[in-house]
Amino acid sequence: MQRYFVKQPLKIQTELQLSKEDSHHLIRVMRTDIGQDVEVVDLDGKVFIAEVLKSGSIATLRTKEDITKSVELPVDITIACGISKGDKNEQIIKRGTEMGAKHFIFFESRYSVARWSEPKVEKKLKRLREIAKGAAEQSHRQLIPTVVFIKAPALFETTIEHRMVAYEESAKQDEHANFKSLLLQLKAGDQLLAVFGPEGGFAEEEIQEFTKHQFVLAGLGPRILRAETAPMYLLSAVSYQFELK
Repeated sequence: MQRYFVKQPLKIQTELQLSKEDSHHLIRVMRTDIGQDVEVVDLDGKVFIAEVLKSGSIATLRTKEDITKSVELPVDITIACGISKGDKNEQIIKRGTEMGAKHFIFFESRYSVARWSEPKVEKKLKRLREIAKGAAEQSHRQLIPTVVFIKAPALFETTIEHRMVAYEESAKQDEHANFKSLLLQLKAGDQLLAVFGPEGGFAEEEIQEFTKHQFVLAGLGPRILRAETAPMYLLSAVSYQFELK
C-alpha cells in the first residue's frame, strides 16, 4: 500500500489534505480512486490507514485505523560522507534510507573530487531530500531522514557519544576489532555518528583531527569498499546486531 508523510499530528477520523505533489502522485501516478485506502504517517511517526475522500489537485483523506508498528532501527544513526562524484551521493541517500539511517551529513574533504559551490548547495540538498522522501515512502519508514551540508570542522563539534571513522588503512592493516567492539557497546536508544571519506579517502591530517576528537578509527572488513558501499555495510551490521534476533 502506498505511504505518504504529512506534517501534522493525526488521530482516527481526522480529515487531512496531501501536498500538491503527493496529491498528483496519488491520483495521476498511482491512479487511486475515491474510496480507496492509503497509508499516512504523521508528524509523530504514527501510521494510519486513510480513505481517499476527494481527488483533484489537492487530495483529501480521512484516517480510519491506527496501524503503527515500529520499523525504525533501535540506534539513531547519522551517516556523514565526504562528497563523491556522479550519482554516488544519491545512492547513499536512497539505499541508506532503506537501511534505516536517520540523518545524512555531506561535507567537503581534502581529497574530495567533487565540490559543491555555494550557489549549488541548496539545489543539491533539495534533490537529495526528495530522494530521501521517496525512499522513506517506498521502504515504509516512519520518518524522513534529514539531509544537510556542513563544513568538515563542524563534525568535531558533535555531542554524539559513539563516533567512528571508516578508515581504509585500518582495513589494510587487518584491524577488525574496533567496529565490532563499538557494535557491542551500542544499546537501544543510543546515537552513532559514522564518518566516511570520498573516493580518495582522508588525508593524514584529517585522520589526526578525528583521533584528537575521540573518533574511533575502524576498518570494515578485509576488503576495500566503495564510498557508496561502506555506509551500507555499517547499516547492515547494525541491523543484524539489533533486529535479527
